[in-house]
Amino acid sequence: MESGGDEWLAADKVEHAVACFAIALVASALAARSRRPILRRRSAALGSAAAFLAGSAKEAADALGLWGSAGASAKDAAADLLGLALARLALAASRSIPSSSERKRGVSTSSSSSGDEREQGVSMV
Repeated sequence: MESGGDEWLAADKVEHAVACFAIALVASALAARSRRPILRRRSAALGSAAAFLAGSAKEAADALGLWGSAGASAKDAAADLLGLALARLALAASRSIPSSSERKRGVSTSSSSSGDEREQGVSMV
């Protein structure tokens, strides 16, 4: 692990965070479009796993000297985890916003709602 010259606010830390954020969102979006229900249900977890694996692989390759970098860095790994955490927050926030079809039907996406409460938006009169 490298320690000298590895500053917390270096540009590469932003690159690490943005890359993991983007990988998590893209992988989650791809899983959410799958034909397999198990992948759709776990799309956020799969996106997070993809980002974590990509960040870990990059740091492992840095430790082995496969790229011309100065070596593996705990601060780079922390930036990867920050990007991953921000992606999880973005995914959780996006899931709490009802889709346009749910808004038209008056369906609530709140996890505390019962089936009876979800049907309140539909009038049978």
